[in-house]
Amino acid sequence: MNIFFREAIRYSAASACALFLDFIVLWILVHYFSWWYLAAATASFLSGVFVAYSLSVKFVFKHRRLHDRRAEFLGFAAVGTLGLAVNAAVMFVAVRYLGLYYLAAKCVAAAFTFGCNFVSRRQLLFVVHSSA
Repeated sequence: MNIFFREAIRYSAASACALFLDFIVLWILVHYFSWWYLAAATASFLSGVFVAYSLSVKFVFKHRRLHDRRAEFLGFAAVGTLGLAVNAAVMFVAVRYLGLYYLAAKCVAAAFTFGCNFVSRRQLLFVVHSSA
């Protein structure tokens, strides 16, 4: 199996763990603390970023382009900002215009953000580019 697909499978597992935490935090914030679903989705998404980063650097990607781990995490989170924007937009449309329950909307949003985040993070942070 080539490296890209192996990393994609591992990233899927890491993302599933992050998404699990994301869902739990989202549900707790909405159900128990009465947060507005988009504010809760933002906070929960950010909690998932920490899990996704930790698992990605330990189990998914073998190469690391940046030696400064703080810079690497900031880059990882910056790519996640695009995912956060997509997440919020998809959830808003799915809840407001499609009438989906917020947790169902989260599933739809997660599907939209997964591919974008994987390819962007891999190419920007974890692939050794050869000099031409």
